[in-house]
Amino acid sequence: MTHDIHIIGGGLAGSEAAWQLAEAGFSVRISEMRGGGDMTPAHQGDTLAELVCSNSFRSDDAESNAVGLLHQEMRALGSLIMREGDAHRVPAGSALAVDRDGFSAGVTAALTAHPNITIVRERVDTLPDGPAIIATGPLTAPSLAGAIGAETGKDALAFFDAIAPIVHRDTIDMDVAWFQSRWNKGDGKDYINCPLDKAQYEAFVAALLAAEKTEYRGWENVPYFEGCMPIEVMAERGPETLRFGPMKPVGLDDPRTGRWPHAVVQLRQDNAGGTLWNIVGFQTKLKHAEQVRLFRTIPGLEKAEFARLGGLHRNTFLRSPELLDAELRLRSRPNIRFAGQVTGCEGYIESASIGLLAGRFAAAELAGGALSPPPVETALGALLHHITGAAVAETYQPMNVNFGLFPPIEGRTKKADRKRLYTDRARTALAEWLA
Repeated sequence: MTHDIHIIGGGLAGSEAAWQLAEAGFSVRISEMRGGGDMTPAHQGDTLAELVCSNSFRSDDAESNAVGLLHQEMRALGSLIMREGDAHRVPAGSALAVDRDGFSAGVTAALTAHPNITIVRERVDTLPDGPAIIATGPLTAPSLAGAIGAETGKDALAFFDAIAPIVHRDTIDMDVAWFQSRWNKGDGKDYINCPLDKAQYEAFVAALLAAEKTEYRGWENVPYFEGCMPIEVMAERGPETLRFGPMKPVGLDDPRTGRWPHAVVQLRQDNAGGTLWNIVGFQTKLKHAEQVRLFRTIPGLEKAEFARLGGLHRNTFLRSPELLDAELRLRSRPNIRFAGQVTGCEGYIESASIGLLAGRFAAAELAGGALSPPPVETALGALLHHITGAAVAETYQPMNVNFGLFPPIEGRTKKADRKRLYTDRARTALAEWLA
């Protein structure tokens, strides 16, 4: 064997795990099937850490947001994903959004240049015998998924994940739309807003419900993930659902009226040049022709040209609380760790953070020692604890990091102070763990 550890999957989790191990001095083989003749239903190219859905890493607020706190903790641990995310940041208010192509290219270049990393474009169909991390994500190749299922004796759970459309900026009518962040956060101009009055909104919802959707296949009879719900499914829950979700108008003043519209469609910058903008929250299973027809009824998008239309794909994940130990090892074959979305975490940053921990656990083991899991008071520790035992295995569903995963703050506290108390406690706990 020419490497110390084998990482299967070059997404965010696999890339981060490889970086952590290589920086610790271990030789790493990354097997990535894209570029070797295989492709997934969602990816567009063969760069490592490709972002297939949104270009947002969500909130970067480390004082009052669990995702922002996770960003901060990963930076403290030398995360490659956070380094490249910061390097390729595009305007997005208080969120961290990135130029998706620049970001993925940056991660790929860093891993390719590292002397301890070898990248091989190949599909792996069987479970490795030596030290390994499987980070194949929610679109694991059927052959490997079958091998995992045969080993675990459990059927993989599954849910749908969706992709939002991307619009060419120069086809948006800025006589109708305007730049503004909600409540003027960030520089106040990080989003493009398309306003709808009551009649336009009601017509849009009616047309959305009547539009032709992609046909479901037998294997697609699985639940949606609540955090990435297709807009047509949201609309089916009631006529006002979208207006309290992705089409929420609060905090956005239409410069033509000085008031909040009845509803708003927001677009967020998707690349560094500002030429591509994605429609926020508009993941969908509508047929492509229906998407073009329907989205061009939105004021400001009447002549929109689309760089990419929305889509939907099936995600799979392990029943991790039952199958993995506290260090992400498969209980039945402890030479294998799992990382990323295949463990049941949801979100780019959550996926990368579990890759980071898997890499660090593996590095400690290869060095002949052991690394204690991060404290549950930290964002890293809370998410890991949820995945590896705190969640109920029978009802396990993908989860973003959130303060509900953290141990409660003891004593009586004001609601307004609670998030800051969580983040202050987490920073103290992380510092003690690092020491």
